[in-house]
Parts: sequence; structure tokens; C-alpha cells
Amino acid sequence: MDADVQTWIDGIAPEHRPLFDRVHRLILGACPEATVGLSYGMPTYRVGARRLHVGVWRHGVSLYGWDADAGADLLSRHPRLLSGKGTLRLRSGEAADVTDDELSALVRASLGAGRPAS
Repeated sequence: MDADVQTWIDGIAPEHRPLFDRVHRLILGACPEATVGLSYGMPTYRVGARRLHVGVWRHGVSLYGWDADAGADLLSRHPRLLSGKGTLRLRSGEAADVTDDELSALVRASLGAGRPAS
């Protein structure tokens, strides 16, 4: 992993680090070919032309660049995750309600695992 990304991750507040680590593990598990770099001041996971940005804020973790179709399915079960257009907000205290399978499916759809990049 890039040293700048590791420095960014090392600076995550302790109350949000477990959630970030979970999301990071799920992304790399769903898309082991993903590379990680910093973009827009946050870790960005890349597979081909696709990107998934993961930020950590005072509430927990936010995802940007996710697939809208996959997100619609997830949001039908967890509507409170949507925070403005294009932002999924996982609050550290509520993230246990979202399963690993749900997040992994979103990641695979967003990063195009198993299909060619557009």
C-alpha cells in the first residue's frame, strides 16, 4: 500500500477505525485486484476505470462513486444511508445493521468485478 494512504489510515480517529477497517477489508476481499491511492484527500480504490472513494468523517465512513443500481437495492433496505446525491453514510454506531454481504455486493457492482470497465 502507498505510504501516503497508510499515513492517512493511521490518522483515523480510534472510534471510526474499526468501521474503516471493515470497509477496507470488504473492498479488497470483493476486488482483490483493486489498487489504493489518495484522491480528493481520501483513499480511493481503483479497478480499471472505476473508482470507489472512502472518507472518514465525524459520523463514521462515507462512500462515493458507488454504483447507483446496486445502491438502490441497498438503500431500499437501509434508506437512512443516503446522505445527498452520491453519498452513502455509514454511521459507526449503526453500521452493524448493514451486512458484509450487502456491502460486498455494492463494492463488486461499483468496481465492476467480473465485468469489463466502461
